[in-house]
Amino acid sequence: MKLLKKKFDAWKADRLSKMKTRKDQFLTDSGIEFQDLAIPAEDSEERYISNIGFPGEFPFTRGPHASMYRGRLWTMRQYAGFGTAGETNKRYKLLLESGTTGLSVAFDLPTQMGRSSDHKRAKGEVGRVGVAIDSLQDMETLFEGIPLAEVSTSMTINSTAHILLAMYVAVAKKQGVPMDKVRGTTQNDILKEYIARGTYIYPPKPSLKITSDIFEYCKTDLPAWNSISVSGYHMREAGSTAVQEVAFTLGNGLAYIEAALARGLKIDDVAPRMAFFFNCHNNFLEEVAKFRAARRLWARLIQERYSPKNEKSMKLRFHTQTAGSTLVARQPLVNIARTTSQALAAVFGGTQSLHTNGYDEALGLPSELAAVTALRTQQYLAHESGVAGAVDPWAGSYLVEDLTDKIEAKALSYLEIIEEKGGMVSAVEEGYPQAEIEEAAFTYQQALENGEKKVIGVNFARNDVPDAGNFKPAVLDPSLEKTQIEALKAFKASRDAKKLSAALVSLKTKAENDSNLMPGVLSAVEVGATVGEISDCLREVYGQYQP
Repeated sequence: MKLLKKKFDAWKADRLSKMKTRKDQFLTDSGIEFQDLAIPAEDSEERYISNIGFPGEFPFTRGPHASMYRGRLWTMRQYAGFGTAGETNKRYKLLLESGTTGLSVAFDLPTQMGRSSDHKRAKGEVGRVGVAIDSLQDMETLFEGIPLAEVSTSMTINSTAHILLAMYVAVAKKQGVPMDKVRGTTQNDILKEYIARGTYIYPPKPSLKITSDIFEYCKTDLPAWNSISVSGYHMREAGSTAVQEVAFTLGNGLAYIEAALARGLKIDDVAPRMAFFFNCHNNFLEEVAKFRAARRLWARLIQERYSPKNEKSMKLRFHTQTAGSTLVARQPLVNIARTTSQALAAVFGGTQSLHTNGYDEALGLPSELAAVTALRTQQYLAHESGVAGAVDPWAGSYLVEDLTDKIEAKALSYLEIIEEKGGMVSAVEEGYPQAEIEEAAFTYQQALENGEKKVIGVNFARNDVPDAGNFKPAVLDPSLEKTQIEALKAFKASRDAKKLSAALVSLKTKAENDSNLMPGVLSAVEVGATVGEISDCLREVYGQYQP
């Protein structure tokens, strides 16, 4: 190593120093400086064993499984949902016929906020950013003709996650699916709603209680279900850096573990069924390093704090979605290149499942052509590019390893600040992560406006040449909202009023007694209670959060 260092220093002095560079510093989006040329550290063998190791072994930097994609490809899970359950069911069948290997449900804003489609605040929002699900009848329609024993379903839902999970379970029961065969994930990540999205209903403490209810229920009733998907995606969309995404996501994950342990669960009851959800942004090398740093940091934190007996408790498994915020309406075909690069970084980072965005999503809901093209992008990476043939192509990249070390160290510094503030819940109530993300978003916008950051079609390479292709993004039929409300009205009229009232009274009692809500919610949806009615029942007990 001494000879290598000597030759490296000579090269920098004799060669590199005499060459011009385009700018003084080359930084990642998190402000980390790229080395001009990375070489092995002097203690490289020891560092390799402790920091890099081997795939499937602690600290899992190179991946949670020994064979990675040589053994099993990532799940190709395309996010979809719009209009009514019937309309979305057609899109799901198209995606399954096209080769997607997992479904991912987008719910409309009223469903996310615990309002039924006929509520006055739902007007104009029904089915707009996702599918409208009011009742068990809608959930049955959503999965009509789709055998739940054969498909893994991810549901991007948080404040009403307990209700939608209960509906999914009820549909699986009607299909005769054994509960140990029901596979998928509820996002169930309420803390990031306070940080970055805003689709919360109740104050943080009762919301965390409901999260733990789902943990407890899944442990006994849904052993193959991921009870939470701790999400950094939305924080990144709100403007966080890659470092902040790692720090605040893992910080939230630790908060959920603490809440579950306080309920009497053990670390090995909870952590193995936790999943994570990350964004994949444009800075390719930083993104590859980000995933490796997150996996390693999580393994170390869980080992040091909880001493689990089950190795799976330390394995960070995650879904990735390409960055919606990077898509541009002008010259939208360039979005295919952006998405492909981001998807490749996610694969190189070792993701367990992946969603690729449609090229026309900056214009509206993705068209069928865009959705299938996005799926084909994943299939190209998996079957034509050759990148799935190596267990880990990136260990041995001294630059990526250096970036991984720096991201881990910076993320750990954030976590130490959060600990000083009393944990993630206290930090969120104080507004700490929110302020950090706002500052990062402002810094990025400044760089965009002054031209330091270049984005094709926004502040660079703009032109008046017509875009290739005939872009016709999917447009919602405005009559769908009326159709949904009329169907809801008819459904309500068909219910047994006495059974419905008894179920809601029982649920309210469970909430007042601090009991696990899941059995009560399941009973309520099975007798026809709507998302809005169940949420209103719990609003009476927990109140509604006002920031």
